[in-house]
Amino acid sequence: MGATWYECKVKFRKTDETGIQKVITEPYLVDALSYTEAESRITEEMTAYISEEFKIMNIKVANYAEIHPFENTDRWFRSKVSLTAYDEESGKERKTNMYLLVQANDVKEAYDNTVTAMKNTMGDYTIPAISESPIMDVFPYFSGEEDALEQAEKFNALKASRPVKEDVTEMVDHMEFDPEIVASFQE
Repeated sequence: MGATWYECKVKFRKTDETGIQKVITEPYLVDALSYTEAESRITEEMTAYISEEFKIMNIKVANYAEIHPFENTDRWFRSKVSLTAYDEESGKERKTNMYLLVQANDVKEAYDNTVTAMKNTMGDYTIPAISESPIMDVFPYFSGEEDALEQAEKFNALKASRPVKEDVTEMVDHMEFDPEIVASFQE
């Protein structure tokens, strides 16, 4: 059985760039066995980040089949993946939707990362939707066993990596259009 992810909304006071304090509510994702454990885990995780008082406003089960962190990314995206299966009894194709949470810097990269996450999938699939998720951070559960510690270190290293700023060079457009088609649109 896979992990059960809980979306926890946490309300706290945060100081912005101008030095003004604002009360904000941010969603976080924790891997837990129950609502009680989710509350306990988010309290433990947030205590490490927030020195002041905070309040857990809401906890609900999140509908994510898998979570995929990637290096040098800083935002989370929700990818809808439609798996296509052939039903031999009725002779029709059936689509089953699942949602992945992938880390990326933009929608295009989220698409590429979703394709990478799905590379070992045997069946056909499509990616009908990708949207930026409001999730601020993800806290998976790792047992204290040695293999789990390696997984935790790898997950946290991927999650903590930040985008590398590259020199931006001017992009040259090499697309060519059929003059007849262009002329038909200009009429």
